Parts: sequence; C-alpha cells; structure tokens
Amino acid sequence: MRVLAIDPSLRATGYAIVEPSGRGDGARALAYGTIANAPKLLPSGCLVAIRRRVLELIEEHAPECCAVEGVIFVQSYRTAITLGAARGASLIAAAERGLAIYEYAPRLVKQSIVGRGGAQKDQVAFMVRALLGLTETPTADAADALAIGLTHLRQIRGPFRAVKPLEQI
Repeated sequence: MRVLAIDPSLRATGYAIVEPSGRGDGARALAYGTIANAPKLLPSGCLVAIRRRVLELIEEHAPECCAVEGVIFVQSYRTAITLGAARGASLIAAAERGLAIYEYAPRLVKQSIVGRGGAQKDQVAFMVRALLGLTETPTADAADALAIGLTHLRQIRGPFRAVKPLEQI
C-alpha cells in the first residue's frame, strides 16, 4: 500500500509518499518535502498551489490512499480557518483522484512514532529519520508528513486494523 501523507499548512504543507519496505513492519520513503508558498502569495494562490502540487504527487507516485493530520485545537479562529482551508485544498485533490482519506490526530501520530503524544517536533524528525534510514533529517513539515504516513502503515498492519476512511466516520 502506497500512502500519500499530508501535514497541511498554508505556507509550508508537508508531504510524503511512503510504502511498506517488504521487510517485517519496515517502511520506505519514496518522496518527501514541503510545498512552500511565498509570503507575498495571496492565500487563494497558496490554496491553488497546494492543490496543484498534491495532484502532481498523485500522478507521479500513484498512491492508493491519503493520510492527513486531523484538525488541531488552536486559540485563534483565523489560524483555524487558514489551516482548514489548506487542509481542504489537499483533501479536494485527493478526493478528485478517488483516494480514500484517513485522518490521524497529532497526539496519535507522535505516540506512534516517538512513544509519547507530547513529543516535540525535533524528536519526531529524529525518529522518522531513524525509522526510515534517511541520510538527512527532514524539515519539520516533511517529518510530520512522514510520521503521518508511518502511522497509517502501522495502523493498517496493526492488531486492531479498524481504521476507516474519513468518509465512513
């Protein structure tokens, strides 16, 4: 199962393409990075750029599903709206290509990768690098996307396997 994982943000959306390695419960990263939008780009332009790049990733890597970070609690309604819009641009692209979409809470992702839900971003990046055998530590946004993808692979291969696509929840 090849997974497109997304950590949405208006200016720096993290993405990753991961799949099982074929060795036990290991995984490998086929691609990862950040969809970086310039500060001068209008929010509407950022949303178009996110959607366009996610569609390109789907065409290039042919993932079977999409895993995305769930909605987080923020104290600013403006931040919530901005994150929701970026998330929506990503989800629309995945939905347009017929991918099942799975959502994971940030605490679950950190628990899955680091072993505790309150882990810091640098701890997540370090563990992602170690788990995937990467030669460099990914940026925070890319590391978060890689962690989301690894969490999805662990959830579908784990003992519970009760993961349902977002549309079925």
